[in-house]
Amino acid sequence: MSSNVVEPTHFRLPDMLSNWPWPRHLNPHYEVCKKESVAWLEMFHAFSPKAQKAFDLCDFNLLASLGYPLHDKDGCRVGCDLMNLFFVIDHHTDIADPAGARDQANVLMDVLRNPHMDRPSGEWIGGEVARQFWLNALLIATPTFQRHFIDTFEMYVDGVVEEARDRTEHYIDGIDEFFDLRRNTCGVKPTFAMIEIGMDIPDEVMQNEHIAALILGGVDMVIIVNDLCSYNVELARSDSHNLVTVVMHSLHLDFAGALEWISDLHDRVVEKFLLAFSQVPHYSDPDLDRQVTQFIHGIGNWVRANEVWSFESERYFGKRGKEIQATRMVELLAKAVPAPKTMSPEILIPYMA
Repeated sequence: MSSNVVEPTHFRLPDMLSNWPWPRHLNPHYEVCKKESVAWLEMFHAFSPKAQKAFDLCDFNLLASLGYPLHDKDGCRVGCDLMNLFFVIDHHTDIADPAGARDQANVLMDVLRNPHMDRPSGEWIGGEVARQFWLNALLIATPTFQRHFIDTFEMYVDGVVEEARDRTEHYIDGIDEFFDLRRNTCGVKPTFAMIEIGMDIPDEVMQNEHIAALILGGVDMVIIVNDLCSYNVELARSDSHNLVTVVMHSLHLDFAGALEWISDLHDRVVEKFLLAFSQVPHYSDPDLDRQVTQFIHGIGNWVRANEVWSFESERYFGKRGKEIQATRMVELLAKAVPAPKTMSPEILIPYMA
């Protein structure tokens, strides 16, 4: 008998949010905010024609409108601008070397700290995009939100620089290293901060152990769903910064084994998230209690928003998103990921009891 192993041509995408208590919820200002934000971004000519086509397929305005369904029109617009800014940053840093990514990160942080200063002539275009986004956000932003957003955005850009270094060296992290880095590079922490743009939640409340657990769990669920949905895209371009690739290499699993491991991990994260949600304290100040309640529900909603956007946009599955959402069957590309230069010797499994 032949010992040749037949590689699978399709895989079933796990339905990991089938019992998630937050349903799909779309901001009623989606259409007008999308139109305005797209027109605004087009003024910068930040993309090549090919990248512009990819951008148009993503509809990050839909993601923002799903993620911030309770924001008023101004808040929805700022959310749309943020999602579009993330694409500008990702597009330009993905092709930058570590030094170039560091320069771009420094520009972004200077913009957030000095938004009223004109940007130097000839500077990377992302700086002016970020400046105009931030000036618009400041019109409705509380000082507390501003501080939280800048802190989390700095984590994001520092992570992007580290990712550029890993990409240059063709390095594949171990699982623990991967999550430590991906929790920043995914941009979800500043995305969650945007939920509180009009709120004034004190630092000591945001640092409550249960709220911190919700933020961490929400970030990890977004990572897991993103990396499962984007695996084919990243496989085609030999991008090793993906959880599926990391698990296969780190645990010496085949593709099916990695999917099962990741699905089980997600189940554990869901369980811990729902437990932490039930343990968030109530506060005697009615306004603070209302804001905390809205914030933690906003995290749960974002997990759902990210999942449904993955199918409703054309970023990962083209025009077949709704079909794949229903059948969960995805055609698996055959292009192999190159072997890593080095591996982390230690594997720490997150969310293990």
